[in-house]
Amino acid sequence: MRDETKCLHAGYTPKNSEPRVVPIYQSTTYVFDSTKEIGDVFDEPTKALIYSRFANPTVMAVEEKIAALEGGIGAMCTTSGQGASLLSILNICKAGDSFISTSTIYGGTINLFAATLKKQGIECIFVDQNADEETIHAAFKPNTKAVFGETLANPALCVLDIEKFAKIAHAHDVPLIIDNTFATPILCKPFEYGADIVVHSTSKYMDGHAVQVGGVIVDSGNFDWTNGNFPEFTEPDETYHGITYTETYGKAAYIIKARMQLMRDYGMYPAANSAFLLNLGLETLAIRMERYCQNALKVAEYFAASDKIEKVMYPGLEGDEYHELAKKYLKGSSGVISMVIKGGKEKAIQFMDSLKLASNEVHVADIRTCVLHPASETHRQLTDEQLVAAGINPGMIRFSVGLENVEDIIEDIEQSLAQL
Repeated sequence: MRDETKCLHAGYTPKNSEPRVVPIYQSTTYVFDSTKEIGDVFDEPTKALIYSRFANPTVMAVEEKIAALEGGIGAMCTTSGQGASLLSILNICKAGDSFISTSTIYGGTINLFAATLKKQGIECIFVDQNADEETIHAAFKPNTKAVFGETLANPALCVLDIEKFAKIAHAHDVPLIIDNTFATPILCKPFEYGADIVVHSTSKYMDGHAVQVGGVIVDSGNFDWTNGNFPEFTEPDETYHGITYTETYGKAAYIIKARMQLMRDYGMYPAANSAFLLNLGLETLAIRMERYCQNALKVAEYFAASDKIEKVMYPGLEGDEYHELAKKYLKGSSGVISMVIKGGKEKAIQFMDSLKLASNEVHVADIRTCVLHPASETHRQLTDEQLVAAGINPGMIRFSVGLENVEDIIEDIEQSLAQL
């Protein structure tokens, strides 16, 4: 099946007289005929459903759909994108380990990696994604276990050279984790370029309607966890009766370990109703992404022609520094534009407060146009040095183009700019 068809049909196939739409299994528990059968599932958790902290049929249907779209062997949904990023690292790293991340990533993820994981004894080594390979190789330590980056950085709109980072990561026998939130599998499939694990904030384009917060981890099934660097995958897990993940589950070792160990203990599994809402968004994802890209390119061109805009960051523009990488990796540059208003922070805020159609809100990738000022909102916890490293100017605005008529969006921008 192609992506448009997968969006509608992957993950759930109704049998004779069953519901056409994915049913909501709003239940925490599942009934068994005997005590022995329950015990058997505790010995082998993939044998059957037992509790909705691990798995739920509605959520599982969505997981299968997302795995199919990304081309992965399996997926696990979480209650947020932050949860997905967290578990993707904790499934590999323990106290005393380190991992590498590009610096131009979402501000919340920077804080998670630099502060929260540091408290747990896991070091994040930040690198410039535009640095040469030799410089990035030099950042590795003997205890480095993974590399992390974003396909389309939020909000800097840098395009990651996925093949370059996959080559570097694999030279050190560690996996490459890609946050593919802004691109979605409709615009980019990181596994095709060597990535090993993909994470998403499903709250963004996948949902598209701002009705549920969620995340997902997708496993390619391609990484060799038996290379000697990952004993937790190749040695018996005493918390599950001595199961060895690579021996028992083969290519699915990573995603099953994440569910059996981390979801069991952290319990950040989404509710069935949230997954049902997410599935409704996924059904129109392919056609929505096409329109987002069309609208955003026209808006980006309008910004670029304005004498009140200092800089426009949108890889779809021919003059953008990431245009060539966008042509290589992306089928479109999403609906998110970052631009810098002349006059700095004060003028940026004035522009945002003067908009009438676009909403000033802490969200992005919605069907409705929305705007955000990263330096004073989502990234306000970062130091000035971290803001610069993340590619954020005080006058920068993240403009998320929606599905309204693009002429209405441009007219709203025009009247707001006229007031500056």
